[in-house]
Amino acid sequence: MNHRFLGLPFEWWYPVVWGIPYPIWTVTWTILGLIVGSFLNVVIHRMPREESVVTPPSHCPHCNQRIPLKHNLPVISWLWLRGRCRSCSAPISPRYLGVEVLTGGIFLLTWLVFGAQQPEVALALSLLFAGFIAATFIDVEHLIIPDEITLGGVVVGFLLSAVAPGLHGAETAAQGLKASGLGIAVGGGVVYAVLRGGKLLFGRQRVGLEGTRRVVFHESGLILPSGEIPYWELFYRPSDTVRCHGKRIELSDRCFRDQSVEVRLAATPAELRIGNESLAAEGEPYLAVETDRIDLPREAMGLGDVKFMAAIGAFLGWQATVFSLFASAVLGTAIALVLIALGRQQWSGRLGYGPYIAAAAMIWVFGGRQWWMEWFSWPLR
Repeated sequence: MNHRFLGLPFEWWYPVVWGIPYPIWTVTWTILGLIVGSFLNVVIHRMPREESVVTPPSHCPHCNQRIPLKHNLPVISWLWLRGRCRSCSAPISPRYLGVEVLTGGIFLLTWLVFGAQQPEVALALSLLFAGFIAATFIDVEHLIIPDEITLGGVVVGFLLSAVAPGLHGAETAAQGLKASGLGIAVGGGVVYAVLRGGKLLFGRQRVGLEGTRRVVFHESGLILPSGEIPYWELFYRPSDTVRCHGKRIELSDRCFRDQSVEVRLAATPAELRIGNESLAAEGEPYLAVETDRIDLPREAMGLGDVKFMAAIGAFLGWQATVFSLFASAVLGTAIALVLIALGRQQWSGRLGYGPYIAAAAMIWVFGGRQWWMEWFSWPLR
């Protein structure tokens, strides 16, 4: 007997996942991705500003008018309103549409690859990739990855490893938790070692000034003979320090001669040290130094990247963290060189490293693991 359901052969609806036919889950998972993408837009906008992602409800950032549900439908509303607020006609960034489409597409891809055989793995990976999307857009704009994403990811990844041990190629909850714990330790530990080693070896950039020249600490940046460097590029972490030896140092009310100068504007409170004298940097409106060289802080990775890699280890295991570390370096270098060649980035400029780590981890999920196993198993053949 040829059984049919909704006009289609009954066999078309197989396999059945969690009691529901697979094609229905495919559509549902895509819609879920679009909805999650809409929520991620809230996270991306509010979390780095330390605002609640729950209250107040969605509203226009220009006129603060609350957005009703019919104007807050993923993708549809942005297209229907032609990218403008219904209340004040202010433009809505295309990023909102892009995040929703990207999240829906990644959810669909994840389900198509893992949903039929390992639906619990598809669920866990979808959560991980949602975190990747939020971390990427926040890191690109603000050069930070919030602890809610990184440390929260460590906890969630560890717990889900018991529910979905297949994340690590394991069969039991105990094996999954063991692999997750090892991933956290290796992911966080290895990247932290790289961070500290890089700080010792490459943490400073010495700039020669071709004779004694005047540098000025302006209210918004450091003015060198070659141009101005914004403070946000220099003082990213409390430990970041600008150092030089001044032949003449000018403050608003006094002068020094032949003294060392250290400035830490990201510290709390901001610090200024001239010779053996410590001063409150915020109380000094003017600082000019005559010097022949100056040391600027330089650091490719931060503690946010360490915690981010630990979260990846929690979900994907230690091998994924090692792969992501090296693959992200290749991706980051290639993209940075392209941006520099196009004039979109300067050699001294900062680029968030989180997006490259996230991209490398996704490569691991969708093929890198197989490459790893083949590469490291060939000597045993």
